Amino acid sequence: MKVRRRIVLFIFSYFISSFVLAAQDKIKVACVGNSVTYGYGLQNRDRDAYPVRLQEMLDAAYGEDRFEVANFGHSGATLLFKGHRPYVQLPEFHQALDFKADWVIIHLGLNDTDPRNWPDWKEEFIPDYRALIDSFRTVNPEARILVCKMTPIFDRHPRFQSGTRDWHAQIQRAIEQVARGAGVQLIDLYTPLHCRPDLFPDALHPNPEGAQILAKTVYGALTGNYGGLQLPAVYTNGMVLPRDEPLWFEGRANARQHIEAILSRDGNVIDERGCISYADGSWHVQIPEMPAGGPYTLSFTVTPLNSEHYHFYYPEKYPFLMENLTQAEPQTLTIDSLYFGDLWLASGQSNMELRVDQCNTMEQDLADAVRLAGRLHLYKMPARARTDAVEWDDSVLAYTNRLEHMDFQGWKAASPEAVRKFSAVAFNFARVLCDSLPDVPIGIICNAVGGSTTESWIDRSTLEWEFPNILRDWRNGDFGQPWARGRMSQNIAHAITVPSDSPEGTKTKNPLQRHPYEPAYLFEAAIAPLGHLPIKGVIWYQGESNAHNVEAHERLFTLLEQSWRKHFARRWRSEFHQKPELPFYTVQLSSLPRPSWPAFRDSQRRLAQTLPYTGMVVTSDLGDPSDVHYRTKRPVGERLALQALRHTYHHSLESEGPTLRYAVRGQNHLAVLAFDHAEGLTCTRGFEIAGSDGLFHPADIQIEGDKILLSSPSVEWPAAVRYAWSGYTDADLRNMQGLPASTFYTSVPNEMDNPRE
Repeated sequence: MKVRRRIVLFIFSYFISSFVLAAQDKIKVACVGNSVTYGYGLQNRDRDAYPVRLQEMLDAAYGEDRFEVANFGHSGATLLFKGHRPYVQLPEFHQALDFKADWVIIHLGLNDTDPRNWPDWKEEFIPDYRALIDSFRTVNPEARILVCKMTPIFDRHPRFQSGTRDWHAQIQRAIEQVARGAGVQLIDLYTPLHCRPDLFPDALHPNPEGAQILAKTVYGALTGNYGGLQLPAVYTNGMVLPRDEPLWFEGRANARQHIEAILSRDGNVIDERGCISYADGSWHVQIPEMPAGGPYTLSFTVTPLNSEHYHFYYPEKYPFLMENLTQAEPQTLTIDSLYFGDLWLASGQSNMELRVDQCNTMEQDLADAVRLAGRLHLYKMPARARTDAVEWDDSVLAYTNRLEHMDFQGWKAASPEAVRKFSAVAFNFARVLCDSLPDVPIGIICNAVGGSTTESWIDRSTLEWEFPNILRDWRNGDFGQPWARGRMSQNIAHAITVPSDSPEGTKTKNPLQRHPYEPAYLFEAAIAPLGHLPIKGVIWYQGESNAHNVEAHERLFTLLEQSWRKHFARRWRSEFHQKPELPFYTVQLSSLPRPSWPAFRDSQRRLAQTLPYTGMVVTSDLGDPSDVHYRTKRPVGERLALQALRHTYHHSLESEGPTLRYAVRGQNHLAVLAFDHAEGLTCTRGFEIAGSDGLFHPADIQIEGDKILLSSPSVEWPAAVRYAWSGYTDADLRNMQGLPASTFYTSVPNEMDNPRE
């Protein structure tokens, strides 16, 4: 309290002596902060620190005589007055007050995560922050104050798990409270950089490219210019949107613009809605629920508001700041040939990616494509560079770092040309839906990436909180499959082993080079760009690159579902509608002579049985012993469609193969197994039984209705049973519908101890 009292007395005396502010020829912008503002770690901070880049942007937009940006950052500074290095006790604070800034940008809090600060003094953070804001308002009552959510601290920071992660999140929430309570504008410096760990060499301080992103973000907040009207990349001509439910559209525009959405058909307006973009450029508008059908046209037009709508941000004495916003020509984005129906996402790795023209049913699939024209709509998002056994060049390395690894190829109506290069699994899944729902347009997006890992598809925040160890040096760690880590190293070898000349003439390399297999990458490059797309469900074929570690995959797949269900929730600011029911229909690994695959398939079975709204299809009968990319994909798509029709669309049909209900030890040294989905059971091979010694032997098989009786002359008292327990298997347990049973392992208790029906 003594420190705060001294600050208040100082400000009061300063205010008395400087009550009348001299007219300024330039708008003075004070960048207040810590080492990130200062430019710590930059080889040339006088050129690359974000305040310098901000000055350049303002000069380019408004002329060199309009703004004066000053850097008042100090490394190690804390916001807390009782912190280990309080900003209010540093020379830069007094210099910032002397500057009499018109605009003040405050980015503090990172150093408050230090264990010397937050645990003891966190209750004083908000009052201290408010006092700091008041100090700048005192020396200039008309000062425009902007406070910043902190830049990220990444998992490589030595204290990340011991407190920094948790305290950083708490401070972020406190800063949001400060902004609301003080009535100041909030700038989000976290989101644009959290997906770019490669720009933070020490996990805390951005490099020049990161500082440029900082400057661009601050520039947008200061000027309201965010580049005009924008929609997520997938919102283009020919798309499919959900039927029979209200829809939220979201996008970006310049600040305080009026966005009008008009839905029409054949030139007739069906619905017209409007909204106003927020200070951060975000906007949303709702359109009413529509029945299945199309085509429609949906247009978005942005019109600048009158200058009176900007005065909160841009006082009248700065009229030139509103010129670009209030006098700009209206912008319009139009989605033509829009259909309302059901939209699905197909994702995973190479077996989901495998194209129709690479499969043995291509001619049949292409004939179906002709039949489905106008009813099926495809969106392909392939990787721009394949993860083959090659070394990528500089251009691939660069766009991969920028999260531009995916090629957004746009919506196409089903045709032989479009289907030929599309995922065979995804096409055949959608084909069956079209045939089963003849009046419903079906849209399907495929963004599978060959060889990709489960962890690469999970958002960074989820991994930071639920599985942070997997983020740490994945390429050289144990969590990644050796094959995947090796392929990653081969692809990015030029970045990590071959130095290049820097502008200063020194030799450098990039140990933080990105790759699609690394944790969180494909979420950031292939899922986040979809926006909060209102998908009907997910079909997922992946696991080959995680089959070496069953236990880690069980954690990761659970987190994957949580991550995507949260991301694809319908939400906007205070409105958040979680979609825990978002279905995941997964493909079990097929047959291939790899030792870990039986246990992995069994794990996939158990996950599908225990996770909510999760189904699985079996493909062990389709595998090729010499090729992980077996060519019979049509049945895989059909089996996935059966799952969706049964569990999402509630059709009365069989979607499962025989599923173990229980196993007991019966009379005459038999193991008795009862099955669900067991009408018309057939089986000739694939079962093994073991006694208490744990040694398995092939079992003799008897079928009695929904039960299978197993025995072996080598096993007197059955204690365990396993089915299809080899990497490549010819096990053939099926039901009347021809659907195969999953690999499984089960113990066999005594029937007297576990009486059944």
